[in-house]
Amino acid sequence: MRPHMRSLPLRVGTRGSPLALWQTRCFLDMVLRFCPVLRNAGAFEEHVIQTSGDRIQDRRLADVGGKGLFAKEIHEALLDGRIDFAVHSLKDLETEMPPGVVLACTLRREDSRDVLIPGPGILGALDPADPVGSIPAGVRLATASLRRQAQILHARPDLQVSMIRGNVQTRLRKLAEGEADATMLALAGLRRMDLSPEGMVVLDPEAMVPAAGQGIIGVTVRAGDTELHELLGGIEDREARAVSRAERSLLAALDGSCRTPIGGHARLLPDGRLHLTGLVARPDGSFLLKRSLHGAVADAEAIGQELGESLRADSPSDIFG
Repeated sequence: MRPHMRSLPLRVGTRGSPLALWQTRCFLDMVLRFCPVLRNAGAFEEHVIQTSGDRIQDRRLADVGGKGLFAKEIHEALLDGRIDFAVHSLKDLETEMPPGVVLACTLRREDSRDVLIPGPGILGALDPADPVGSIPAGVRLATASLRRQAQILHARPDLQVSMIRGNVQTRLRKLAEGEADATMLALAGLRRMDLSPEGMVVLDPEAMVPAAGQGIIGVTVRAGDTELHELLGGIEDREARAVSRAERSLLAALDGSCRTPIGGHARLLPDGRLHLTGLVARPDGSFLLKRSLHGAVADAEAIGQELGESLRADSPSDIFG
């Protein structure tokens, strides 16, 4: 990229949560290392944009339009020319980008697994060898994720699952205050915030399938902005690109509603092939179908599509309504 060809500062859009700001600054640090000429003071401006997903805190996102609500206003600012690029948690992005917006870059994946966090009342009760099975009977587990809810209720229908919203720190505070006995969060967010809640247990991604894109930072730009495409191409992580393409292709093939619990987790095997696990379920856990497929990295999107079509074909039709 030749920065003198366009006006500075470059404007980056982000949500205002502590995690979103951490991710944005991590991204900007990478850009500056790749392109040191941009180190001039004022080369970047952060534009914090409040999204519908941030404003609505009393209902599940699935009830008000889905996870795309964390990107809607940010992409409007991008298309209006108020910002030049936007930084997101990839799992919060729609499967299909709005016209004129493209996912231009994915950064190296942080640990994609979920964690189970006990509240003060059940500290010491979880067995790391069988964390879900060792949850005491009747425990109140709070989560905002239908994907987590479906998987936990499929394994433990005796648990009481309730809704919890807010950023990482807010959810941990609510847990400490006794609003629930346990909760589940993404390990990536905890690591990025340098948080390690007492008693937390990391869950096997084959047993608790993560959200597609979990742990990956994604950057969107306007489709026609070739200079920023060139810049971002230099910092993209190839492995993150491959696994995210497989996972997002799986989502596209399933094409579920925002109320469909879907999990997708891709990883590279020691022999270099790509392994993808996909899951669909009912929110109450009464139905759950999980399958895996592997193949060449170059076929990441085809693997996602094939696995998604397989899961869809063998699931009840009401799952995708």
